[in-house]
Formats: sequence, C-alpha cells, structure tokens
Amino acid sequence: MSDCIFCKIATGKIPSQKVYEDAEILAFRDLIPQAPTHILVIPKAHIASSAAEITAETAPIVGRIFAVIAQLAREQKLESYRIVNNCGEDAGQTVRHLHFHLLGGISLGAMLTGIQE
Repeated sequence: MSDCIFCKIATGKIPSQKVYEDAEILAFRDLIPQAPTHILVIPKAHIASSAAEITAETAPIVGRIFAVIAQLAREQKLESYRIVNNCGEDAGQTVRHLHFHLLGGISLGAMLTGIQE
C-alpha cells in the first residue's frame, strides 16, 4: 500500500532503527517507546491490517513473527515481556498494517492501555 507508513519502512523509503530483518519480516525500535525495550515486528508485505484479519493463509507468517519475537526477547535479555497487537481504532490502533509491539525492560504490571503507535 503506497500510503502505509510501515510499508514505506519495510521498503526502506523511511529509515528505521532495525534490530532484525529477513526476506519477510522486519523488526525496528519504536520512535515513541513505552518501555525501555519497545520493538515493532511487522511482515514486510501488507497482508492484514490487524490480528483480527489473520487467515489460514497468513497464519504461517504470524507464526514466524512470534518465533522472531522470542529470538529478539532472548537477544534483548528480557526475562519478562509483553506482546501487544491493537485491533481497531478503539484499541489504539493507528497504523493499519499487521504489527506486534514487543515491550520489556520494566515491570509492566497491570498496564493495559497507553501503547502509542
């Protein structure tokens, strides 16, 4: 999608602080981190707007994304962490490209809101 900010980041049209990249997945540091470690993990292809739109066809890439998240958590030495996917405007989603927030490095406790996209 030509107007999607994450598609532009995935193609290199907008710079990012990459922490992982392969042919299908990109992980980069959030510009407005909500925790000491705040990494966004996206499929490079614009396959869905949120987890609410995952299908049997897109499920394999989501599984790979979660494997990358586990690898990143180990590399970042996170003993505990949270994975967030905002589905829809009322949940705080502002970017309509499937993505997951990896948050850690502090006690997240009962924090349920406040993840800025």
